[in-house]
Amino acid sequence: MSVGIVMLVHTALGRAEQVARHWSAAGCPVVIHVDRSVPKRTHEAFVKALRDVPNLEFSSRYRCEWGTWGIVAASQAASELMLARFPDVRHVYLASGSCLPLRPVQELIDYLAARPHTDFIESATTADVPWTVGGLDHERFTLRFPFAWKRHRYLFDRTVEFQRRLKLRRKMPNGILPHMGSQWWCLSRRTLSAILQDPERPTYDRFFRHVWIPDESYFQTLARQYSTRIESRSLTLSKFDFQGKPHIFYDDHLQLLRRSDCFVARKIWPHADRLYEAFLTDAAGAMKRTEPNPGKIDRIFAKAVERRTRGRAGLYMQSRFPNEDWENGITAAPYSMFQGFSELFENFEPWLAKATGARVHGHLFATERAEFADGQTAINGALSDSTSLRDYNCGTFLTNLIWNTRGERQCFQFGPSDNQDINWRIAKDANAQVSVITGAWAVPLFRSNLDFADIRRIAARLQKIESEHMKVLRSPYTKARVRIWSMAEFIEAPMEPLQGILDEIGRTRLRRLSEAPRMVDLSGFGQFLQNLKNQGMHPYLMGDFPVERGASNSSQPARKPYLVR
Repeated sequence: MSVGIVMLVHTALGRAEQVARHWSAAGCPVVIHVDRSVPKRTHEAFVKALRDVPNLEFSSRYRCEWGTWGIVAASQAASELMLARFPDVRHVYLASGSCLPLRPVQELIDYLAARPHTDFIESATTADVPWTVGGLDHERFTLRFPFAWKRHRYLFDRTVEFQRRLKLRRKMPNGILPHMGSQWWCLSRRTLSAILQDPERPTYDRFFRHVWIPDESYFQTLARQYSTRIESRSLTLSKFDFQGKPHIFYDDHLQLLRRSDCFVARKIWPHADRLYEAFLTDAAGAMKRTEPNPGKIDRIFAKAVERRTRGRAGLYMQSRFPNEDWENGITAAPYSMFQGFSELFENFEPWLAKATGARVHGHLFATERAEFADGQTAINGALSDSTSLRDYNCGTFLTNLIWNTRGERQCFQFGPSDNQDINWRIAKDANAQVSVITGAWAVPLFRSNLDFADIRRIAARLQKIESEHMKVLRSPYTKARVRIWSMAEFIEAPMEPLQGILDEIGRTRLRRLSEAPRMVDLSGFGQFLQNLKNQGMHPYLMGDFPVERGASNSSQPARKPYLVR
């Protein structure tokens, strides 16, 4: 008893010759199908090179274009020749020219000899197949596909659209249930003979000739009609990416392939000399005998697909950059934005840096320059304080800042005078901690020496900008951690909000704050707001700020009574 190998070859004929000799040397008959698109001279040279190999035949040639009937016809012709010329073959193993045996061939022979009536073919109904790509699962059986998808894409799409519009449908012949799976199978002689010699074969061939990608459904469907025992899995390790394209194995995948314990792997890079040298060897240098278990490396491939499709949080790939919300996290790490704090407190940035150990910047989105911490003009990753570079893409500027300073908490100030293009970006970022004291922008105006007419005009503009920003932060689409206080509400009891902010940052060295940063002198601020009202403006963002209020840090607070026991 032996195993017959059917090889479908279309490129890298030198490697195919090397593998065919390896199969034959182990006692396996080999039938090779060479794609008809291979030039005649190249084909003749290939046949001549293998003339000395025993038990090796070449089948009639078909053009094997992806997704078309030619691949099935080639498999049928080679399988028929295999069954006719080699009566001792009990299993037929379908492989490609880019397949590489990973274990001694004798182990495969022994493995199949212990399972003489088992067919190894991936076979699942369309409802249970999650790997179809392109939107055609059951429709590949109900519609007709007379044009090749790769060569005639326009005609392919128009034909599908036309049939959908007219609601044209085909019925499965003889009521069979369509199944799908990998084209790389290993069938017993009994099952394969039943498929190829079935009186209804012309009917099935006529139907599947116009099925899309029939090599993934022809044998997979018909094997269910005749097999008494199907192992719905392939003995060939073949991995595909999220686009349905096969993974290619290179030299640096040597240890990965060893861990798979599979008999055969595809698709091997033709120039992977190290792989061919390692696996096309004698039994002593091959892998240990064990049950094939490609699931052991599935986790690695799953991670690779996730890295390719989702990427790393806060790191944008070219394939993902132009598409909104395709990112795996807008930024790479948590950060904090403060609005109104530097206006209300003196030396707020040094105090916050000392209390948290974070890097505290000024107004990163100011109109003059990006105010980096400690007056720097450039920061990690060669980020410049240039407004032209920053404003070209504010979102990318912030993303790069957080990515380049991973491991260090970043905090910065913001206000209605800054570039507002960043607002939605921050609001939708789950890493953002946003703390806002509304109306605090009026404090610098209150302390300025500008004409009151100019103050009123500027105040109206800033209030409108901040009001729009608050709508963004209160939007149901906001994912940032947002805390908003009116100015009047905040100065009533500043310690509690400050403590909550520092606790959330998580780096405060103190269990409880003993003092807040020094607040600016607000004597007369209530009257200032009343003057704005008298001039026809309504400064509502500050909250309820009485005219007689005269909050000032210069006054000494009354001492609290205490009890001596």
